[in-house]
Amino acid sequence: MTIALVYDPRYHTFDSWAALMCEAYAGQQLQIPGPDVDFKSWGAGLKAIDIFANEGIPEPYSFENWEDWAAALVNAVNRRVD
Repeated sequence: MTIALVYDPRYHTFDSWAALMCEAYAGQQLQIPGPDVDFKSWGAGLKAIDIFANEGIPEPYSFENWEDWAAALVNAVNRRVD
């Protein structure tokens, strides 16, 4: 069983956290966010990666800010591991 790797978003900007996630999933060609990419569209790309696709991770479009979405993502992944 493969377990998803999600970095703790605390003490990060969106750009630094997303860069870590892009590095972790480099084989999936996750888009490195630029100035015109918002977290919701980027998060939809993350959600499409196989390891996350059918795991019930939170929909980024349901959140107002990236920190809340990323925290919910960490909680969703950790809940499955326990």
